[in-house]
Amino acid sequence: MQKGTEGNQEEIFSKVLRAGRRTYFFDVRETKASDYYLTITESKKFTEEDGSYHYKKHKIYLYKEDFQNFKDILEEMTAFITKERGLEVISERHQKNFNKENSETIGSETNGFIDFNFEDI
Repeated sequence: MQKGTEGNQEEIFSKVLRAGRRTYFFDVRETKASDYYLTITESKKFTEEDGSYHYKKHKIYLYKEDFQNFKDILEEMTAFITKERGLEVISERHQKNFNKENSETIGSETNGFIDFNFEDI
């Protein structure tokens, strides 16, 4: 899929991964010397109190000479994490347990403090 040009760096092929507030863009681009490289961009949405929002972006440039080492280390790291902690997202489990334990006090006033759900912020 050719999207046109951004400066002199033409996008040749692109994929998008949406993951909650984060979006990952994988783009194959062409150098001035007609070689290809990969950019991986993480875009994260931040919402302000007034409802407006902005995005923060972080970009990685990955060149062919680094592909194999990058892939090897990525596979090693993801295998380690999966072996040590499994595939379940622990923060989601923790949030469910926290909400269940505190469900009777959410929204009520206790000792001068008001309990609330952080997802409402």
